[in-house]
Amino acid sequence: MKFFCYHRDRPGSAALRAELVEPHWSYMDGYAAELIARGPTMDGEVPTGSVHIVDLPDAAAAREFAFAEPNYQAGAYRDVLIRRWDNALGRTMWEFPGDLAAGNRYLVLGLGSGPAADLEPPSSAALIAYGPLWSDDGTTWLGTAALVQAADVRAAREILTAKRYAAIEVHHWQPGGRS
Repeated sequence: MKFFCYHRDRPGSAALRAELVEPHWSYMDGYAAELIARGPTMDGEVPTGSVHIVDLPDAAAAREFAFAEPNYQAGAYRDVLIRRWDNALGRTMWEFPGDLAAGNRYLVLGLGSGPAADLEPPSSAALIAYGPLWSDDGTTWLGTAALVQAADVRAAREILTAKRYAAIEVHHWQPGGRS
């Protein structure tokens, strides 16, 4: 099962996160085979959160993954969103056919409202990762999460059908991991 995990930073935790870069990367190294995508959301040069899309056996394993992470354990994060996620593109971020280092990259997070929307990805070569979010049992649609290259925040937001969501968040994102 695939899971979308978004750890949102606690305000003022950038220095703590900087201290924990190596423990965080070492922890993620243990999940290298399971990771579909990873990387921080940013406000300029300051991290605001961490995205991890991971393939794990079940919801309990996803919670263990999210809550045993060193930044979480040290108090760098204020909250964690964990949702089942369908990999609508069927690939990892490392298999993205474009240049991951080029252009502006965003996390687009649509918080669902009503009937399921955008279950299929829009036809766009700029999608790095894309998929609907589901309840733990996989029966209730809760939204959509995507990593996308786009000209700007407005263009990134437009990959989702705006009227079908309670809210759409767009965050600057960069691919994560060891250089």
